[in-house]
This record gives sequence, C-alpha cells and structure tokens, in this order.
Amino acid sequence: MTTTTQGTKPASAVQERDTNDPHRQSVPRSAALRTVNRLQSGYRRDNPAAVAAVARLRREAGRDVYASPSSWGLDVLADLTELREQRRQEDQEGNDPSRYLSREIRRRHETREEREDRAVHLAVTLWALHQQSLRDEPMHVPGWSLGRAVRRLADGKRGLKDLTRPPTNSPASRPVADVNSPIRTRFVRIGTSVDFDMLSRRLREVVVLLRNARIPLDYGLLADQLNYWQDEASQGDVRRSWGRDFHRAYITSATDGDEEATPDAAVQAPDALADEAVE
Repeated sequence: MTTTTQGTKPASAVQERDTNDPHRQSVPRSAALRTVNRLQSGYRRDNPAAVAAVARLRREAGRDVYASPSSWGLDVLADLTELREQRRQEDQEGNDPSRYLSREIRRRHETREEREDRAVHLAVTLWALHQQSLRDEPMHVPGWSLGRAVRRLADGKRGLKDLTRPPTNSPASRPVADVNSPIRTRFVRIGTSVDFDMLSRRLREVVVLLRNARIPLDYGLLADQLNYWQDEASQGDVRRSWGRDFHRAYITSATDGDEEATPDAAVQAPDALADEAVE
C-alpha cells in the first residue's frame, strides 16, 4: 500500500509551476506532457512504434511503478529521469555534495522522486488507457481538469463536438443536483480515497467511462495534482480543486462557442461531497 508523506511540500497543491521560477513547469507536469504529446501524435497517425509504446503503457495502468519488471524502461520513466537530471544541472543541484552526505537531505530527495515517479507513471498510463483505439480524437486536451471532465460525463454528454456548434447562450451544464447520480458517486469515491493505490483504481474506473464517452483530460495537470495529492499538507487543496471544477457550470460563449466556467447556481461546498461517499 502506498502512503502519503507529511510536510514535504506545503505549497498549494494546484500550483502548476516550480516555485523558484514562475515561468517553468513542474517536473511531473513537464515529464507527463513530454511523453503524452509525443506518443499521442504518433498513435493518432498509426505510427507502429507509438502504437507499441502506448500498448505497453496501457498494460501498466493501475500497477505500482517499478513493481513490475515489464515497466522497466518505459518511455515515461526515461523521460522523467532525463528531465530530472536536466533540472538538477540547471539549478546546479547536481554540484552540491551535501545531498550525498546528509541522510536527511538524501531522504527528502528520495521521497520527492518517489512521489514524482508514482504521479507521472499513473497519469501517463491512464492516458494510454484513455486513448486506446481512438485515432480521430486526442484524449489529452489542455484545460480539461478531472472535475470538468467528470461533470460533462455526469451531464450525459459525449465528446467535445457540440462545443464547436454556433453559440446559443444556453447553459451547457445541468444543475448539479440533476446530474447522473452513479457518475457523481464514482467521483465522490475518488475524492475520499485514503491511499494512492485506492486512488489509482478509482481513477482507472472513471477513465474507462471517459474513454467510452470520448471526453478528454488534461494529463499534465493530472500529473501535477497526483504528485501533490501524496503530500498530506496539500491533499485537501487537490480535493477542493476537483470539487470546484465539478461544481462549475460551463456556459457557451456568445463570441467563439467555447465553454466558459461560471459558478453553478446549485453549488455545494466541495468538501460536502465527502459526506455522501458510499464505500
């Protein structure tokens, strides 16, 4: 069973970039995007190497990183290791001998890297499961957070094609009280997961439903959130972010047909979802 860590990063769980450089993406997000963007492009073109790599990643969905020898050498782990080393050199961290001499510093580095490994591995393998057999549409789309995607699923909608139709100025989402109850219950169960293994299983179940409905996710954002979820100090921030996005009503824009997020008229406090979980 994978457990969370305490006090390793007290910053907001929904921040998207390194705190030292506001213009630089976090390592988990960058690594996930590097792998997903490359493979998604190749997979949709039916490139044999990309198809084989996605199939291999898909088989690892839900498994603990490095636990299975079949996961050794996966693209995502190689990308993460390469990116991590680049960041060390950029930050001159690799020239600091104290990280090898101090047991406490070594432990912090190892804890951080273990969290990043689990987060990126889960995010990318879930994307591979999500993209399975879909060549005409990408299942990684920036801006589609977990809460937003599940809300669209719970509203009984499929894909994103209706978002490109002429604007109607009509609500794109039903009041939250009227959404599909079983889907909402699955989402609540994600929010009440008590360890990373449970979270992985429940996310996998929802990703399969999203694939069937052709609703995408932002897997760079998900990798970031999964990384922070493993820190008890930040876990609540991740849950609140998911809950807020689920409770937003997305209204069709009068100018370009895109969805705009506005507060739901029937909004509940996001944390109230936890009281409705059914184990």
